[in-house]
Amino acid sequence: MHQKIAVIGSGFSSLSAACYLAKSGYSVHVYEKNEQLGGRASRLERDGFTFDMGPSWYWMPDIFEKFFGDFDKSPEEYYQLDRLDPAYQVFFADETVTIGGALDQICLEFERIEPGSSKPLKKFIQKAQSNYDIAINQMVYKPGVSPLELVTTQTVRHIGQFFSTISREVRREFKNPKLVSILEFPVLFLGAKPSVTPAFYSFMNFADFGLGTWHPRGGMYRVVQAMVELAESLGVEFHLNAPVDGILLQNGQATGITVNGKEVRADGVLSGADYHHTEQLLPKSHRQYTESWWDKRVFAPSALLFYIGFDSKLKGVQHHNLFFDTDFGQHAREIYDDPRWPESPLFYANFPSVTDPGMAPDGKETGFFLVPLAPGLEDTPALREEYADRILNRFERLTGQEVRNNIIFRESFCVSDFASRYNSYKGNAYGMANTLRQTAFLRPRLKSSRVGNLYFSGQLTVPGPGVPPALISGKLVSEMIVKHNR
Repeated sequence: MHQKIAVIGSGFSSLSAACYLAKSGYSVHVYEKNEQLGGRASRLERDGFTFDMGPSWYWMPDIFEKFFGDFDKSPEEYYQLDRLDPAYQVFFADETVTIGGALDQICLEFERIEPGSSKPLKKFIQKAQSNYDIAINQMVYKPGVSPLELVTTQTVRHIGQFFSTISREVRREFKNPKLVSILEFPVLFLGAKPSVTPAFYSFMNFADFGLGTWHPRGGMYRVVQAMVELAESLGVEFHLNAPVDGILLQNGQATGITVNGKEVRADGVLSGADYHHTEQLLPKSHRQYTESWWDKRVFAPSALLFYIGFDSKLKGVQHHNLFFDTDFGQHAREIYDDPRWPESPLFYANFPSVTDPGMAPDGKETGFFLVPLAPGLEDTPALREEYADRILNRFERLTGQEVRNNIIFRESFCVSDFASRYNSYKGNAYGMANTLRQTAFLRPRLKSSRVGNLYFSGQLTVPGPGVPPALISGKLVSEMIVKHNR
């Protein structure tokens, strides 16, 4: 009889692990508390409009290819990918900068803003590509068990980049504040300020300028559907509206879970749900990390999100748009140093129907707005309303159009929703930041040290936040489970 693994949650890391475990011969059952699969990568459909509620950037296409390739499949068998050109645009107070779909185009734009800057840009991206190769081939596919995993001839050569920062490296080569902001932007996906993110993580700049920005036709939820289809073909069983409210223990071993109060026996338990929340399902004596330990971690931001249906096409916007018309440093301080609702926040706006008309009714536009916030903030309807006004005012001014009268509906999602829908610690949106002290083996472990047969995956553990790392996390933990059960 096959060993049974109960998987808590159905985000990208859980779906990844479920596929690998099923391929290895396990009987895999996935329990999702909500009404749809995908975890934070949920989909909202309303009046013919389709919104990705969470992740909306498709970066590092090679990681997706590796994942599907492990099952002798390819992404193209499940969804159509379009490379975006331009990749995105950045609105500053006095001009708009367009980031093209290829490095040559980006070099021309950098030259326009700061003559002579294309030469250091090519050098910077070359170094970022070298870091990317080391990160993907020698680091991120390691389980974070020991610091010795990171010691290779090549990583030792790059050790200095763990003690410098992205901010320092960028500012050494570029003086124009707009170019600095654009080059510092990708590490925000890692959930920390550029001033505390190791310079090695410049590999995110290669992911951006080198590998490009892509869009799965129909939205990021198509990737969830593809992984579910693959999982089901491997025999994985999914259970919706199935909140896990306890982990069963016997002689220090996980022997199953309770779902809606009912016992479900299993030979092992894997949680892709929020790590902190999962430990709350255990007695205090079986938890690895105390409340004070969690409280001292640096968490990635939460977010205020708006999903807006517009009754007409908008002017001057691309698929991805960054609004950097205010002080980047001040907003970062209001997230990390002195947590508060930001005075003049940067924000992001995504209009997938610009390149994928099927995501909105004919002649209409699907709009997704995101304001990064400190986790744990008080979140009220009045504050949401106030910030909707603020960002729509700036959006109208910077794009030179009035859009308020074109809004058919507007839905919001914020700190309290992240906490209630995803059991997210302090309502964070992206997990735990990848600072030097929270990298690799210094992150929460994939395997519990207090409970046998209890494992974890996802953005609070190895390798870190983001969709590609979540796919890798699922692979790493499945390999660990297989190894420990040999």
